[in-house]
Amino acid sequence: KWTSDPYVKFKIAGKEVFRSKTIHKNLNPVWDERACLLVETLKDPLYVKVFDYDFGLQDDFMGSAYLHLETLDVTLDLKDPQYPEQNLGSLELAVTLSPKEGDVKDTYQSLRLSDVHRKAQLWRGIVSISLIEGRGLQPMDANGLSDPYAKFRMGHQKYKSKTIPKTLNPQWREQFDFHLYEEQGGFVDITVWDKDAGKKDDFMGRCTVDLSLLSKEQTHKLDLPLEEGEGVLVLLVTLTASAAVSISDLSVNMLDDPQERHQITQRYSLWRSFHNLKDVGVVQVKVIRAEGLMAADVTGKSDPFCVVELSNDRLQTHTVYKNLNPEWNKVFTFNIKDVHSVLEVTVYDEDRDRSADFLGKVAIPLLNIQNGERKAYALKSKELTGPTKGVIFLEIDVIFNAVKAGLRTLTPVEQKYIEEEPRVSKQLLLRNFNRVRRCIMFLINVGCYINSCFEWDSPQRSICAFVIFVIVVWNFEIYMIPLALLLLLAWNYILIVSGKDTRQDQAVEDLLEDEDEEFDKDDKDSEKKGFMNKLYAIQDVCISVQNALDEVASYGERIKNTFNWTVPFLSWLAIVALGVATVLIYFIPLRFIVLIWGINKFTKKLRDPYTIDNNELLDFLSRVPSDVQVVGELSFLT
Repeated sequence: KWTSDPYVKFKIAGKEVFRSKTIHKNLNPVWDERACLLVETLKDPLYVKVFDYDFGLQDDFMGSAYLHLETLDVTLDLKDPQYPEQNLGSLELAVTLSPKEGDVKDTYQSLRLSDVHRKAQLWRGIVSISLIEGRGLQPMDANGLSDPYAKFRMGHQKYKSKTIPKTLNPQWREQFDFHLYEEQGGFVDITVWDKDAGKKDDFMGRCTVDLSLLSKEQTHKLDLPLEEGEGVLVLLVTLTASAAVSISDLSVNMLDDPQERHQITQRYSLWRSFHNLKDVGVVQVKVIRAEGLMAADVTGKSDPFCVVELSNDRLQTHTVYKNLNPEWNKVFTFNIKDVHSVLEVTVYDEDRDRSADFLGKVAIPLLNIQNGERKAYALKSKELTGPTKGVIFLEIDVIFNAVKAGLRTLTPVEQKYIEEEPRVSKQLLLRNFNRVRRCIMFLINVGCYINSCFEWDSPQRSICAFVIFVIVVWNFEIYMIPLALLLLLAWNYILIVSGKDTRQDQAVEDLLEDEDEEFDKDDKDSEKKGFMNKLYAIQDVCISVQNALDEVASYGERIKNTFNWTVPFLSWLAIVALGVATVLIYFIPLRFIVLIWGINKFTKKLRDPYTIDNNELLDFLSRVPSDVQVVGELSFLT
């Protein structure tokens, strides 16, 4: 195809100050965009570079030129510095140079921060995309199949689907949303790739969705043939307006108006529970001010701005320059898609020379919010594990429909596609290991408690357990399972209301204790040779995980080898045992079998006080060799 998708970058003194939108499939693009740039000196020219947008691959360089601010040539001939004789076309600019009056920084918003990625802009609508399936994709692997996944990109918003292994007709069934910033629509670029472990993924084809051709408030089923490849992608695309997402000043907000608040309350009343099930509710966040922020600049000040996020919705305040106690007085309004979402408010320091500096963050579950309460929240670290300097004052109101929220709970959680890539962390690894260990220890303690009833360590407890066991088994009906869970929830609720339940507090204390221990260890490690200490700590965790994985894998392989006749004697023994069990269960009701088993377990210690407790099934499996043991035996024989 003899065309391009050009966009333009502008740089001053080596830093990017503006990036244009992409004009698709056009060699004579018309951008018609306006940018206001702050220039410190006229001696630094404006460096202009043109690129061809290429989704999934590196963008192609199409030429560059310098705009000298002292002469202001409005027609720039594009050149390639390596091949200066080539004619790469020209750019037409309209440039106005004005003197700086007063403190321009009060009104200047860094274009890099308010996005090149459009993270802080208000969107005009939402593009809801459901990736359904692929048909007849190109085989890329030696087995005649592929491991396909799809990448979506609209402007600077990206989404990557899960990988479906070994198929040419993948069924994804994934749904996600993009924000629509332009009234006339835009383009969604889609590429399909074959996942290859250990080497570069293979390109399988591409296609494009022109949103300007789709009508709004209607779901469109699209069968998109893949260019430069084989097969078809099937999508469902819906364009909807986003009326309830806004930024306003503190003096102008809808929930402070009684009439407006009443209308919104009526909109989410129980009488409208089955009208537009996706519209669960609305949350309004008043970002008032912050106090005592960390100084991020060498001047002892910061240039703070605030980012408010709810799932994939993200809005941003203006920047308050040279201030550690900024006042924003802004009101943010979001649609609620899932009432279990967490509202995140993050404070950054704007730095036009590099990426923004993190100053602090708070995360507030929507269900924990008390409406209309103006509250000071202590800022925490990125991982929310410890405090940083400063507090932020917020006032939050949440209005939602309980029925819609309950139904939404039974659908998949919306995937967050702006999350950072996970990184290896020794502290996180140790914390997760301790969490798993606590869960396992809880199960072990429960098992020990039940076993103590069989062992008659406490005659009174064993008698009670025996009576309860006989009554429950004799009268058991299937409805008793949810009833037991219901009673457990009710019992825990009574304990919490009465203030007698301290288990949740204990769990939080355990987590904080782990964090403190790791923090102390890290401090000591930094004072001495901490590398070896960290290495040993990770080694201990890895050994424990290694042993646990070996145990689980061994039992799985032993069950498999029982049915594979790896040891014929044990397989014949299993046939006899399963045959007897089949006959017994066929002729004797299960209730009586469980009752006989329980009576035997309870009375075994009474009949023979010196008997050794055992589990017959685990004893049998311990005789079956695992795959590792089978390989070792074969090696010994050869």
